[in-house]
Amino acid sequence: MKLPQFHIQISGTTLHTYTTKNVLSPHPLGELAGHVTLDGSFSLHSGHFKENFHDHAGAMVEAKTKFINPAKLKTFKTNEHLRILDVCVGLGYNTACAMEEVEKLSLKLNWWGLELDPRPIKLALDINAFRSSWSPEVLKSLEKIRDHGFWENSISKGQILWGDARQCISRLPKDINFHLIMLDPFSPKHCPELWTKEFLRSISKKLAPDGRLVTYCTAAAVRNTLQEEGLELLSLSSPSNNKKRWSNGTIATRYKKNNLLLQTNQKLHRLTHMEREHLLTRAAIPYRDPSGIDTATRILQRRKQEQESCELESTSSWQRRWLKK
Repeated sequence: MKLPQFHIQISGTTLHTYTTKNVLSPHPLGELAGHVTLDGSFSLHSGHFKENFHDHAGAMVEAKTKFINPAKLKTFKTNEHLRILDVCVGLGYNTACAMEEVEKLSLKLNWWGLELDPRPIKLALDINAFRSSWSPEVLKSLEKIRDHGFWENSISKGQILWGDARQCISRLPKDINFHLIMLDPFSPKHCPELWTKEFLRSISKKLAPDGRLVTYCTAAAVRNTLQEEGLELLSLSSPSNNKKRWSNGTIATRYKKNNLLLQTNQKLHRLTHMEREHLLTRAAIPYRDPSGIDTATRILQRRKQEQESCELESTSSWQRRWLKK
């Protein structure tokens, strides 16, 4: 039987053609096409989700500005392992940047990852530009994740769980919670399965009392759900003055003492009046997946029906009000 194939392209040139064993047909992520982002780092495009893995600014820039810098790992004063959960590991940028930061701070790391598809990290590790971005120790850990699904050295360790994150999260050790959770699936409109009320509740329960959840997502449905789970929200300032892009990400904590994060990162702020009002519109209606196995189509249909029957202000009306100011 002929096995499914996919290719990597950069600037129109095919670099490699891979044959993938034991994949679903069609594969959940579809064809993966490679490209170079604006910061010069390598990334991928998912044919199934019809989205790039990273924004136009660049894979490395996004990992640092939207995940690692806002996390402020140096504020953790722990003699134990710093516990990190990477939800949707992808090519490994967020994890690799976290490993580099932990290495600089001389911390011990206990890392866990959730990922549907082993291909992205394998492809990234075939690209010299990607490999040259990391220290030898970090590169060795990424290779062990690729080859064995786990890694360990004299002070740190980690393990990845392959499969649908909705099911994999229940396979995490019951007694472990995390100082940092990096939530990085494809966008809610294309991958609502990992932004549902049920999944975000499961993720929130794994957050340590002094931990923080960091995501690029600013969707009202996601923020409102996190808030309803008792988390305090901070907003990552947008690099532009574009009113349509009022925030660059969301940080959620289980404690109310956010002053430390605010003092150590000038790019963070409490939700503005505009952002708080956003959570009162139809956009804040959550994605729901009671069974934990619903398709994206079913989840989106359910939310659309709930939005159409609610009496909340339309999101377009909210936008018009604030764009005039």
